[in-house]
Amino acid sequence: MMISRRTALLGLTSAWTLGRSSLAFAGSSGGPDDPRLVVILLRGALDGLSAVTPYGDPDLASYRRALVLPEPGQEGGLLDLGGFYGLHPSLVTLHGLYGQGQMLPIHAVAGHYRSRSHFEAQDYLESGADERLSSGWLNRAVSVLQGKANRPDGYGLAMGLTVPLLLRGSARVRSYAPAGSQHPDSDLYSQILALNASDPVTGPALRNALKARGFSDAAMPGEATTAARGRDAAGKPRKVDAFTQLSTAAGEMLAAAHGPRVAALEIGGWDTHAGQLGRLGGPLAQLDRGIGALRQGLGESWNRTVVLALTEFGRTVRINGTGGTDHGTGTVAFLAGGAVAGGKVGGTWPGLRSGQLFENRDLAPTTDVRSVVAGVLCDHLHLPSHAVGTVFPGTAVEPARGLVVSV
Repeated sequence: MMISRRTALLGLTSAWTLGRSSLAFAGSSGGPDDPRLVVILLRGALDGLSAVTPYGDPDLASYRRALVLPEPGQEGGLLDLGGFYGLHPSLVTLHGLYGQGQMLPIHAVAGHYRSRSHFEAQDYLESGADERLSSGWLNRAVSVLQGKANRPDGYGLAMGLTVPLLLRGSARVRSYAPAGSQHPDSDLYSQILALNASDPVTGPALRNALKARGFSDAAMPGEATTAARGRDAAGKPRKVDAFTQLSTAAGEMLAAAHGPRVAALEIGGWDTHAGQLGRLGGPLAQLDRGIGALRQGLGESWNRTVVLALTEFGRTVRINGTGGTDHGTGTVAFLAGGAVAGGKVGGTWPGLRSGQLFENRDLAPTTDVRSVVAGVLCDHLHLPSHAVGTVFPGTAVEPARGLVVSV
């Protein structure tokens, strides 16, 4: 397998900074009753058909029988979302929020582009325009909102060593890397160990070195922890992934009376080209824990919060030869929070018959993800409707309504 220099550098940078997770803040210092928005970028292309499975569609099993989990009520089965859809069992927190009317998955969403390149699609998703820009739609929204509130531009915080394109632009965003954020996470250790496992010299040396850092033999395949992550009441190492750490920090900062009001996080691990059935549960559980940590950190402010999770594109309906799925189009977006009008599945289901697939391979998109974003910005953050064209330049975007409750 050939790895380009750019891919290698980007991968190592993300792993060594925040374990493929990062966080950025922007907003204006207001009062405790201000609405909050958290945007989570799911880098790598989430398979929406596995995250929110349309088990009621009669054509689903014919394409991906090996990936479809048992129906709700069965052992290891999906979590029921009303009789047609089921939520992946790793998303327990999100399912609980769904039952409380605080989680809204929207199916068959896609960006306005049709690229299958991660880098290109992520740029378009974050810029929100019909051409690749050097600024992001969330930064432009912050600029408008800060100006509307007659507060000086420039209040913002990026937690991590880099700021995602989503938050780059004229509204200045300050950067802060929390203590210990440059330590690699357990996934990177495990990958290095796996690559050297057959080497008679580096294999044993790396294993011994990891043992010296507090890794057990059982932990090394992928559940390793280090003392830097703390210990529980029994003195055992406590596993806290970087995304959960950042989510906790984000919630606490957003909850502050005069803290930031908009946050952006990102989490990787969604590019499941091979062995998807055994691999997808991990990042889904990590996302679930992170949203739970956000809720806990926000406290009462959770009731005035919308969390929006987006990915650059979906994955193919059919399974490939290695038990995975390839780059696709339509996928799912998640909205969660006390200000979300949830308890249902949004979007228009396109169907899975061969004539209904996009390019005879993908879930056909029926909702532009920008309309979802615009609906949240207008109805939750009270972005003026005339400013939607500033946030998403080049094309008229109609905000989707009914996604949030009044705050």
